[in-house]
Amino acid sequence: MSKKAFALRLDPAVHAAVERLAAAELRSANAEIEILLREALKGRGISLAPAKPQRRGRPPKTGE
Repeated sequence: MSKKAFALRLDPAVHAAVERLAAAELRSANAEIEILLREALKGRGISLAPAKPQRRGRPPKTGE
């Protein structure tokens, strides 16, 4: 799954709060922002497909 990259300007206090929350949840600030946005959208009645978990580890071996 590819992700859309873009610049995001945040008030330093908001960014610090997101980083604290992310650290408490053992997530990156980027992942925490995505979760917060998904929760906000859900709260407004906008449903999204669940995020697909990113594959971890080595890619499977292919034929030689």
